[in-house]
Amino acid sequence: MRPSDYRPRFFPPVSPAAGPLRLRIIHNPTAGGARWRRYGAVLERLDRAGARIEELATGRRGDAEAYAAALARDDCDRLVVAGGDGTINEAINGLLANQAGGRTIPLAILPLGTANVLAQEIGLSTRPAAVARMILQGAARPIALGEANGRAFTLMAGVGFDAHVVAQVDGRLKKRIGKLAYVWQTLRQLAVYDFPLYRVTVDGEVFTAASAVACNAHFYGGRYVLAPDALLDDPSLEVCLFGRTGRLHAVKYAAALLLGLLPRLPDYRIVTGRQVSIQGPAEDPIQGDGDILASLPAAIRVLPDALNLVFPPRR
Repeated sequence: MRPSDYRPRFFPPVSPAAGPLRLRIIHNPTAGGARWRRYGAVLERLDRAGARIEELATGRRGDAEAYAAALARDDCDRLVVAGGDGTINEAINGLLANQAGGRTIPLAILPLGTANVLAQEIGLSTRPAAVARMILQGAARPIALGEANGRAFTLMAGVGFDAHVVAQVDGRLKKRIGKLAYVWQTLRQLAVYDFPLYRVTVDGEVFTAASAVACNAHFYGGRYVLAPDALLDDPSLEVCLFGRTGRLHAVKYAAALLLGLLPRLPDYRIVTGRQVSIQGPAEDPIQGDGDILASLPAAIRVLPDALNLVFPPRR
């Protein structure tokens, strides 16, 4: 079953008879250019549809998490997060931190990030009309999350070369040139990274890897497929293991990912599990959903049915 085939299990689409849709929208007011225009176009459509909107503007890292924690038991119909995968991750951690059982607010996304991997995963276009339609008419469905050292993630958590690239990307440069900031930092890390090996344990089975990524979703860095069988509603993780270390192998893995050829490599394998531990150099970064979540050693697990995520309506 692919993400577009999910079936709603609860929180069906809100019908017009249910009254005006009450929305809380977490957004970054410093987003500029095309992203700000896209945000305004979505809000205009929501307003025309009669939605009752309260905007919550972030000013610094951590604000989205604090807002979501405060709203975890709010009586609004939907919490909308306008931003990239990192901002969405913050909001999800806020919701989980303050939900003490019972109903959890459905979360909808308004993609304004660099890669927008979660939007790709659920088949959401970034066009304002499509985003507004999903917020108004989409069904909220339970998905699993991953957790690394107490921090939840929606897409993936990993260690190794990619985590070091994420850790070193300059946020200001990323705002100016987008994905090219990752390309630049990848080239820099190829020159300075020392390529250690990691001990990875998946449900008790031990492996050695140059990099490891525990995937809850099958896309990575956009529409590049890292774990073909990973599904958001599956209560397990697809742990991707890159077996060979060194610069040439790092370049080989990156090229294979871009060309869709990773599964053909004999030194790349995927192991399915629910509990993952990773040991390696002390304080090595753990990247999750495109940001740094924690540092080694890593204790990773799956959280079944942890979030009610709004999906685009079927056509």
